[in-house]
Amino acid sequence: MNTHTSKLIHTMIRVRDLDTSIAFYQSALGLEIKEQFIFDGFTLTYLGNQASDFELELTYNHDTGTEYSHGSGYGHIAVCVEDIEESFHRLTMLDMKPTDIKHLKHKDSHLASFFFIQDPDGYKIEFLQRSGRYR
Repeated sequence: MNTHTSKLIHTMIRVRDLDTSIAFYQSALGLEIKEQFIFDGFTLTYLGNQASDFELELTYNHDTGTEYSHGSGYGHIAVCVEDIEESFHRLTMLDMKPTDIKHLKHKDSHLASFFFIQDPDGYKIEFLQRSGRYR
């Protein structure tokens, strides 16, 4: 392995209600708590599953009463799934209000089929049909 090669290990988002966020990510993405570290002013919770080593870090600041701003630079978290239609139906049944499934082409070739949901803090999550570059 090249000593200059880096490995992506997690992405962090700040959440207002840790229990609600954990329950959401368990239901929506099948993530489970890998580790949790409780400090005086904040809690770090790492979520993941067997599909990937990559983790989602939920940071909960204990005394924050206001909503976080996502700013103009935040886009979304993306996951790929085996069956986009089944995922859409499952999340609809869980009342997670997925957007319509869209199909994206590039130079007359199918690139992606996808939809979005939002977590309790308004972070967008893109669901992509597993195919092509999205594996």
